[in-house]
Amino acid sequence: MTGLARHFERMALNNAWSNARLLGAVAGLDHAQYTATRTSFFPSLRETLNHILLVDLYYVGGLETGRADPAVRGEMDQVSDVPALVEAQRAVDRRLLALCRGQGDGDLARAVILDRGARGLRRETRGTVLPHLFIHQIHHRGQVHAMLSGTPVAPPQLDEFFLEEDAVQRDRDLADFGLTG
Repeated sequence: MTGLARHFERMALNNAWSNARLLGAVAGLDHAQYTATRTSFFPSLRETLNHILLVDLYYVGGLETGRADPAVRGEMDQVSDVPALVEAQRAVDRRLLALCRGQGDGDLARAVILDRGARGLRRETRGTVLPHLFIHQIHHRGQVHAMLSGTPVAPPQLDEFFLEEDAVQRDRDLADFGLTG
């Protein structure tokens, strides 16, 4: 695999790694700290992490089937405990990684229909949905990272993944998380 498809595969791997590191830190909180009201776009770690999961499910489902189903948003209640959230996030991260590993550059032009509710159905492509999804994840993980700064648990380093000097720690983490680069 070369080109943009390979880049998206690396971004999906980075996404899974970042989520595993971040959720590993969140797992060090008690339930009260996890659900406490905080200053951010969503008012708690729990709500922000559930939003990330829900949006991932919406877009990954659309990338897999060619049509994102908004019903996923209404079918899922907030995942109230961290272990269940970790498992659900890990599962969708693995789906995204498998999708990215299984596509070539030509697949990036494949249509994805997004149901935008009152705005109607919108035709996008894998090549536009994937970067949108990665930016969404990074944006909200940054909010979780900032909220963790107000807890007894130190936020993990999330930006040392792509450089060659990061390889030793990255590869060890990936192995610990059951992932391969």
